[in-house]
Amino acid sequence: MSTNSSYYLTFNDAFSSHEPLVPRKPFLLKNIQVLELFLALFAFIAIHSLRQKKHYGLPVWPFLGMLPSLAFGLRGNIYEWLTNILSRQNGTFRFRGPWLSSLNSTITCDPRNVEHLLKNRFSVYPKGSYFRDNLRDLLGDGIFNADDETWQRQRKTASIEFHSAKFRNLMTHSLYELVHKRLLLVLEASVKTSSPIDLQDVLLRLTFDNVCMIAFGVDPGCLGLDQPVIPFAKAFEDATEAAVCRFVMPTFVWKLMKWLNLGTEKMLKESIKGVDDFADEVIRTRKKELSLEEAAVCRFVMPTFVWKLMKWLNLGTEKMLKESIKGVDDFADEVIRTRKKELSLEGESTKRSDLLTVFMGLRDEKGGSFSDKFLRDICVNFILAGRDTSSVALSWFFWLLEKNPEVEEKIMVEMCKILRQRDDNGNGGKIDYEPVFRPEEIKKMDYLQAALSEALRLYPSVPVDHKEVQEDDVFPDGTVLKKGEKVIYAIYAMGRMEAIWGKDCREFRPERWLRDGRFMSESAYKFTAFNGGPRLCLGKDFAYYQMKSVAAAIVYRYKVMVVEGHKVEPKLALTMYMKHGLMVNLINRSVSEIDQYYAKTM
Repeated sequence: MSTNSSYYLTFNDAFSSHEPLVPRKPFLLKNIQVLELFLALFAFIAIHSLRQKKHYGLPVWPFLGMLPSLAFGLRGNIYEWLTNILSRQNGTFRFRGPWLSSLNSTITCDPRNVEHLLKNRFSVYPKGSYFRDNLRDLLGDGIFNADDETWQRQRKTASIEFHSAKFRNLMTHSLYELVHKRLLLVLEASVKTSSPIDLQDVLLRLTFDNVCMIAFGVDPGCLGLDQPVIPFAKAFEDATEAAVCRFVMPTFVWKLMKWLNLGTEKMLKESIKGVDDFADEVIRTRKKELSLEEAAVCRFVMPTFVWKLMKWLNLGTEKMLKESIKGVDDFADEVIRTRKKELSLEGESTKRSDLLTVFMGLRDEKGGSFSDKFLRDICVNFILAGRDTSSVALSWFFWLLEKNPEVEEKIMVEMCKILRQRDDNGNGGKIDYEPVFRPEEIKKMDYLQAALSEALRLYPSVPVDHKEVQEDDVFPDGTVLKKGEKVIYAIYAMGRMEAIWGKDCREFRPERWLRDGRFMSESAYKFTAFNGGPRLCLGKDFAYYQMKSVAAAIVYRYKVMVVEGHKVEPKLALTMYMKHGLMVNLINRSVSEIDQYYAKTM
């Protein structure tokens, strides 16, 4: 009985227990096998993707393509990352984006390919719809974002204006005013208070005022001792930064972000509003001023008693004149420092010669005036061309100059030699310690131009540019291109290729630009800082004159020292700003120091 009871207890206990009757080992083994299979598959994919790096330049992952590598590159200096890849791939490689994305493109820094797309087959490589769509919100149909007839008309008009004597005189005069009556005052104030100053910000203010003066006939007064806050300037910089983000993410992603008003798209929308507000103000003011000029000149083609009667009755052109004057006067205190009204009969010779006025006088293909939207695009594009490029180039130049004191010394000796030639021609040999360099003297500064070109080679204001293939084609290096494919030429990388510039390609060496002491430019397809072919920068000569004028005035008077510990790195934007600005201390050059440089010219 006891035995049976024991049996039943054991049997019941077995069934009442919470432990399963079926052993767990097979189930665990099955899970382990699945995990092993997953790990093996992952290892195979990873090894396969990584092995493709040698052939394609970067690992190619299923579905994601090269996107993980791009994400990694964006965490640091994206331009150095791209340079290293191009160097390994002999100057050209294909970037493969995620499946069904818009990121697939061919990237090159081979001068043969660059000449092919910028010059030899120019018509086959326009900016393209992808570039225009990405930047339409900011640049609209302006010259940098346009193709075909729209681009040709803007370029032709700007070219005629840029080469006019009136424009050159305006450029020279405005630059003199800005450098000697504003810039040097701002810098001297920093010296007197022994306080560091953001030189990049100062230079951006100078070039902003300069481009507004010569392109739109307005003076925003951005550069001054009080360093006024100009909402447009900050909005423009933010807009260029946010806009470039569209090029490093799939199109559907940024369009979704735009629809939801999130992240960089929200910043872009807010920034563009600031840009538009400024452009609209400028256009509105110039229209009022043009109406004023038109109404005022009518007084000279009618008897005096007629226009005085019309003025008394408030009729016709006199009514328009009265309203225009009120609008100009109301607006002048806020945006511009209005010069004298152009009322003389010889008005044609004294009227402003600015780009905005010229475009306002043109007619579109239907015979009507250009819309305010189109004029806004003109404004924004020429600000991008004239403000950011020169100031950014000068910022990198001064940073490089501090690292290379032997270059600074040679620039000083060159300037002193030029001034001595002036002295020998009738100034009694006296040394000028506060010179105003004349236009013809600026042009003689070959070594300074070489140093600026060297800075642009290493740190081009526009580090990459974009084209789109209109028909199937083949690059000179054998790369096959299909219609609709995107092409990026990496200007930053070109300046760091041994195959182009030699083993010292990463060194700051202005001498590479000199032949028997004279500046000699390189091919536009080797040195592409000013673009090339039919799109060669119209303002290249002006940019050099502007940069040389500013650099000469500063270098002769001050030693520029970067604040110790200040971090300098490029910012991801349409133009290569310094991410943290350029904080510097300025030290006045002593009379004895300048005398020593003069002694070296003997």
